[in-house]
Amino acid sequence: MTHASHPDIIKRLKRAEGHLRSVIAMIEAGRPCVDLAQQLHAVEAAVTNAKRELIHDHIEHCLDGGESARGDVRDLKQLARYL
Repeated sequence: MTHASHPDIIKRLKRAEGHLRSVIAMIEAGRPCVDLAQQLHAVEAAVTNAKRELIHDHIEHCLDGGESARGDVRDLKQLARYL
């Protein structure tokens, strides 16, 4: 199922992918550890933001509390493991 937020999540993940490629190139070039740590932090932040957006979107659009409330609670508990 595709949600309106998925294109934004893809952008965030592509940004993380770009940062990760930069880190690899920086390591191969022998760049200072402080620079590497900064770029790795950017990778982590981009992935964390993408994950947060995905989970929030799922909660908002997929958990309706209707007849499938039991399944919704089970789904929410599974999602909470990744927060």
